[in-house]
Amino acid sequence: MHKRVAAGAFAALLISGAVQAQPAAYMWTGMGTGVDGSSKCATYKMTIDVTVDGKSVKGVLHQQGRDERRFEATLGDGGVFKAQAEVGAGNMLDVTGTISDKESRILLDGYCKFEGKLTRK
Repeated sequence: MHKRVAAGAFAALLISGAVQAQPAAYMWTGMGTGVDGSSKCATYKMTIDVTVDGKSVKGVLHQQGRDERRFEATLGDGGVFKAQAEVGAGNMLDVTGTISDKESRILLDGYCKFEGKLTRK
């Protein structure tokens, strides 16, 4: 009888551990805001998909009418991450954000700024 209870408890731990190990997916879609020297940012629409698996953060940036760009980062203290995404010809876009129970946000800063709250999928 004790072996059955122990086996059942072990199986429950395995199942709950597998559930907790699932990646979390987030998304943001919105328009850009201007930076000095750019008047077109407010016409640029961006969709950002972010997947968090443990401490690993992977993202896909897709500006309407342009190729997808990718970034990878590691979650730090407080769920903060920082990376760069190449946007062509050696130009880089800074990607920063926070993913936590309290707040999930992202900021792309480069030729334009794209900023907002990440929504869990």
